[in-house]
Amino acid sequence: MEGGYVRIAVTTIALNEQKHVRRWAESAADADLLMIADTGSTDGTVAEAMVSDVLVHEISVKPWRFDTARNVGLALLPSDIDIVITLDMDEVLTPGWREGLESAPTADQYMYDYVWNWTEDGEPNIRFNGNRCHRRFGYMWKHPVHETLVRVDGTEPLAVHAGFGIHHHADDSKPRAQYLPLLEQAVKESPEDDRIAHYYARELFFAGDWDRARSEFVRHLGLSRATWPAERAQSYRYLARMDDYPERWLLKAVAEDPSRREAWVDLVKFYSSHGLQREAAGVAARALSIGGRKFDYMTEAAAWDDEYVTSLVGDS
Repeated sequence: MEGGYVRIAVTTIALNEQKHVRRWAESAADADLLMIADTGSTDGTVAEAMVSDVLVHEISVKPWRFDTARNVGLALLPSDIDIVITLDMDEVLTPGWREGLESAPTADQYMYDYVWNWTEDGEPNIRFNGNRCHRRFGYMWKHPVHETLVRVDGTEPLAVHAGFGIHHHADDSKPRAQYLPLLEQAVKESPEDDRIAHYYARELFFAGDWDRARSEFVRHLGLSRATWPAERAQSYRYLARMDDYPERWLLKAVAEDPSRREAWVDLVKFYSSHGLQREAAGVAARALSIGGRKFDYMTEAAAWDDEYVTSLVGDS
C-alpha cells in the first residue's frame, strides 16, 4: 500500500462467543483496533473481550438481520480507520497477515485466501478467495443473511489479492434455525438475485423441505442472472440428491461446468453403486483428466484426490 502508515481495524458482530474471543483477538493482535459490536451476549463475551483489549459496543437490532448489525458496527468505527477486516468470531487471521496486506497494491477491496472447512486429515477442504477486507468508507452490507459487501455508489471496486489468509473453524453448536426465515426475507427483497436464490434453495434442502427446495433450485436455474456455471452445476447436483433417478441431473451438471470434477465424481458414485463398472471407469477417467482445481466455495477436496476417485470405481 502507498501513502504512509495505514490504520487497520478488525471487527465483527457477536452473540455469546466467549469461548472464541481470546483466539480471535490473539490472531488479530497486530491490528490498530479490535472492535466487537455485541448484540446481547449473556455468557461473558463482553467481559472476555475487554480483558483482551477489544473495544466493545453493545447494540440491539430488532427485527434481527445480519446486514443491519454489520452496518451498525461499521458506522461505529472511528473515522481515522483506513482499512476494515470483518473477521467472524469462529475465524482467525493467519500469521503475518498485516505484512501481507501492507505489501499489496493500493486498492478499494482486498482478497485473501479463505479456508472454510477441513478434511478429516486436517487439510483445507473448501477454499476460496475471501473479500471481507475493504476501505473504511464507501461500503455497506446487503441481505438479511449471507450478507455481502457492496459499494454504496453501486460501482465495482478495484480489488486486488493480498498475501494473507483467514481460516474458519466452524462452531457446530450454533443453530441454523434463523437462516431459513432470513433467506425467505432476502428472496422477497431481491427475487432476481441468483446467489440468494441458490442459498435459499440449499437451506430448504438442509431443512428437509425437498418439494420447495426443488422448486427453488429450478427457479434459480431460470433466472437471467444465474450465469455462473459452477453454481448452476451445483443446483443440478442438489436436484440429483432429491431424485431416485439422479443420472439426468448429474449429466446436466457436468454439461453446465465440465471443467470441474465434483459432478463427474457424483456420476462415478452413481454408476458404481448400480453395478455399471464400465460407465463408472469411463467417467472416472474423465474426472481424473481434469486438472487445475478452482478455489471457490463450490470445490471439494475429495473430488481432487486421484486415489479416492480411482477407488470409487471398484465400489458396488
